[in-house]
Amino acid sequence: MKKISAILCLTVASFSAQKMFSQQKVVLNHIAVYVIDLKISTAFYKDIIGLDTIPEPFHDGRHTWFGVGVKSHLHIISGATAKTEHDKNTHLCFSVPSVPEFIKGLVKNKVEYENWAGEKMTVTNRVDGVKQIYFKDPDGYWIEINDAKE
Repeated sequence: MKKISAILCLTVASFSAQKMFSQQKVVLNHIAVYVIDLKISTAFYKDIIGLDTIPEPFHDGRHTWFGVGVKSHLHIISGATAKTEHDKNTHLCFSVPSVPEFIKGLVKNKVEYENWAGEKMTVTNRVDGVKQIYFKDPDGYWIEINDAKE
C-alpha cells in the first residue's frame, strides 16, 4: 500500500509540474548574430536599419546590443571568420511605417534590395496588402523590411 501511495504521489507531482510548465508564457528574449566586423555590423544595424543600441553587460568590445521590441534584443557578436551563405527563408524581419520611405535610405546608402522572387530593386506586395523587401547585412544574413501593422 505504501508503494502505491508513493507512486501516486510521484505521478501527481509529475503531472502538476508538467501542467505548471505548460502554462508558462514563453517570450522572445534575444536573437544573436555572429559577425566578422563588429564596427561595420553595428553601423549597418544602427544607420541602415535604424535600431537603437542598448547597454550590454560585457564591455569587451565584442558585443553590440540593440532593442528590437519590448524586452527583446538583437545581439551582434564579433568573432566570425568568414561570410556564410544563408537561405532567404532564414531572415530577420523588421516592420516600418512606410516601405517606400525606408527604401529611400537604402538607395541613399547604395544598399541593393529585392522582392521575394529575387527581382532586384522591386517590392513584394503580399495578398494581405503588406509590402516587403529583402536585402543582406554585411555578413550575408537576410533582412526583411515590411509595413505590417501587427
